[in-house]
Amino acid sequence: MDLGFTDKVALVAGGSSGIGLAIARELAAEGAHVAIGARDPDRLAVAERGIKAVARGRIHATRVDITDSAAARRWVDEVAAEFGGLHIVVVSGGTPPTGSAATFAPGAYREAVDTVLMPAVELALAAVPHLRDAHWGRLLFVASETAAVPISGLALSGVTRAAIVRFAQSLAADLGRDGVTVNVLAPTATRTPLLERVLTQGSTDGGLEDQLAAVGRNTAIGRVARPDEIAALATFLASQRAAYITGTVQLIDGGSSVLGASSSHYTVSQEGTC
Repeated sequence: MDLGFTDKVALVAGGSSGIGLAIARELAAEGAHVAIGARDPDRLAVAERGIKAVARGRIHATRVDITDSAAARRWVDEVAAEFGGLHIVVVSGGTPPTGSAATFAPGAYREAVDTVLMPAVELALAAVPHLRDAHWGRLLFVASETAAVPISGLALSGVTRAAIVRFAQSLAADLGRDGVTVNVLAPTATRTPLLERVLTQGSTDGGLEDQLAAVGRNTAIGRVARPDEIAALATFLASQRAAYITGTVQLIDGGSSVLGASSSHYTVSQEGTC
């Protein structure tokens, strides 16, 4: 199946690990030119080598902190200039602390907005002129299941992800007639280095595989997601074949939401999505 990525340029924030890396690999394997950005230079270098191994187009890696709005805008403009345009933007960023609503002071909410919501907004707005110029674009936000369903122990995530959804949907209305679609991915616990680190640090008994199995039991599928499974949907939404899909929130939870109220969510579930 030709997904129409030839000569398309993709920018993936958070592309050095987890879901962001998996998306970057899929887009590169399908023929897109891919630019990834992240903060850790060592992980970025490893990710770049891995993507180049499967790539059919050009690959570019940049050390960038998207919470620095000026640096993020500069990165977007530099990628568009180097590749001669920009068509696909994937925003995969930070994760706020876990906890219920009343456990946080107002300052924690402000910090979550500054580290999760605003970088996503600013990166997207920096990309919009380039997508409009191309008259073809795909803007994808990698959020969390909290963008679609309430989870009391993930209050900060819910507040910021819900705001990203409303922003994305308003952008979808603004950009649809420019040939640009905007969608939000809402994945549940996914086996990423972040989730493995959280489970290992928080474990009092049992190994990592036991911890993963315990989280996975809260899904209809019976396991946590793999990054490549999230990337498969992201790649389709970024393709020419998904031209009529915009303004949506794609819940990818392995059926957790259909199990009912008796299916409790682990507080680490959202921590593993990045």
